[in-house]
Amino acid sequence: MMKTEALKLVQEWDKTFPKSDKVDHSKVTFVNHFGITLAADMYVPKGVEGKLPAIAVSGPFGACKEQSSGLYAQEMAERGFLTIAFDPSFTGESGGFPRAMHSPDIDVEDFQAAVDFLACNDLVDPERIGIIGICGWGGMALQTACIDTRIKATVTSTMYDMSRVAGNGYFDSADSKEARKAARESINAQRTEDYRNGSYVRAGGVVDPLPEDAPFFVKDYYDYYKTERGYHARSLNSNDGWAASTGTSLMNMRLFTYASEIDSAVLMIHGDKAHSCYLSRDTFKLLKGDNKELMLIPGAVHTDLYDRKDIIPFAKIEKFFEENLK
Repeated sequence: MMKTEALKLVQEWDKTFPKSDKVDHSKVTFVNHFGITLAADMYVPKGVEGKLPAIAVSGPFGACKEQSSGLYAQEMAERGFLTIAFDPSFTGESGGFPRAMHSPDIDVEDFQAAVDFLACNDLVDPERIGIIGICGWGGMALQTACIDTRIKATVTSTMYDMSRVAGNGYFDSADSKEARKAARESINAQRTEDYRNGSYVRAGGVVDPLPEDAPFFVKDYYDYYKTERGYHARSLNSNDGWAASTGTSLMNMRLFTYASEIDSAVLMIHGDKAHSCYLSRDTFKLLKGDNKELMLIPGAVHTDLYDRKDIIPFAKIEKFFEENLK
């Protein structure tokens, strides 16, 4: 087993959702190929015998495992799966320094490291492992499915293609050489300042206070990250956000080059009223095979699929994994 770093892990329940009495919960750690120790919450269904199918969950992008990913993980554990919800490198309770950084290759490696952990867990059937990615981590989950053949099934929920948004702007509104050059100049000037000052300026999480003329999708994020509904002290989006200089890696490496080569099953779920729905619609067109499905939830907006248990199609997700983690 790889040696892990000793992390300070909160043991008391501090999630944005209530604790279930149908599962056993514990904190676990594992290491990725960059030597970073990741922290995760593990949920094991009570009263189930034999090797279990398992699911690794992460997202949204800039959230922590005490928010949406933990909710999904606990819910799927109630339905008979061993699950882990992990904090990505440099965020939450996971290791990695400097903080609040990311890179798409490390993001994918984090998902693969979660699969490593599950495949070597005595309670898990290593031939029945799936992943769930929410929001920006939906894109990272799909990118991981492109290369990790141990993953038998992938669910994306309210998916963001973060590389497209970073390179083209929201709704492709900044898809030009001039706009990208201006973004690069701003980020690179910030890198110089950060190096000179010996610290990394943060970009800021969800805007607070909320401007009256804010677009709906900003209000949508505020309603989750900045209110009692979803706020968490370790969430980047709820607080100071990512490091301001971390955006160029996403601009420079586009996701889904090999999406058409994913042989394993994929279920993409999105609200049809979500501002981000175009990202799932367009990405789904890249997938090949009759084991791929795009499910649109009528009337649902982006953050409805973060925590609205009356809207998130958990029964559909359960059936999908049951059929594909045989």
